[in-house]
Amino acid sequence: MSHVLSLTLHGGSDARPTEVAIDQAVIAGWTGRDPAAVEQHIKELEALGVKRPATTPIFYRVAAARLTTADTIEAVGEASGGEVEFVLLQHAGKLWVGAGSDHTDREVEKYGVTVSKQMCEKPIAPLFWAYDEVAPHWDRLTLRAHVVEGGKRALYQDGAVTAMMEPSALIARHAADGRLGDGTLMFCGTLAAHGGVRATAEFAFELEDPVLGRKIAHAYRVRTLPILG
Repeated sequence: MSHVLSLTLHGGSDARPTEVAIDQAVIAGWTGRDPAAVEQHIKELEALGVKRPATTPIFYRVAAARLTTADTIEAVGEASGGEVEFVLLQHAGKLWVGAGSDHTDREVEKYGVTVSKQMCEKPIAPLFWAYDEVAPHWDRLTLRAHVVEGGKRALYQDGAVTAMMEPSALIARHAADGRLGDGTLMFCGTLAAHGGVRATAEFAFELEDPVLGRKIAHAYRVRTLPILG
């Protein structure tokens, strides 16, 4: 079943508000180009009780309805947290790139990563760029995330997209024909967290293009729902 999002697709001088139907949402995990960095992230999660992945990379499916551009999400308990990622969107025969947060329940993750991915909404920024505009300087793009802890804003993640597999290589690992199907949105992996992976109640993330002097940014809060048994 399609999930429709109101997005702005920016290509050339055109920035079009567009109703985009998402048929399939994919969360790619352990997508690092550097095996040592992948191992670091695996150990980071193992320290929290998360089992090693069966393969690297690995592609989890979540309900498309979990995708949201809202500035507030709801989560059960206080153990969920965000992760900044670049996201790829195939729409109307064209590839677009944006930014999102793979918000995940860290306690449920110990039980099963697939289940934990489905537990939480997946915030994405409503702005997307045409991929062909950034492809020539892809490795210059950077990802960044901040959290609010103890009333203070703190840097949570920061680094170049080079930490993750390049989009065409990642898509080729996911799809036999080397392209995403129309209506597919894919999260593409994350960076190590400063201070370690932890719960985050306020999360801000961005994808920066220093060559064209622009950013995609979004922020959200988590409204906690009680665990009653």
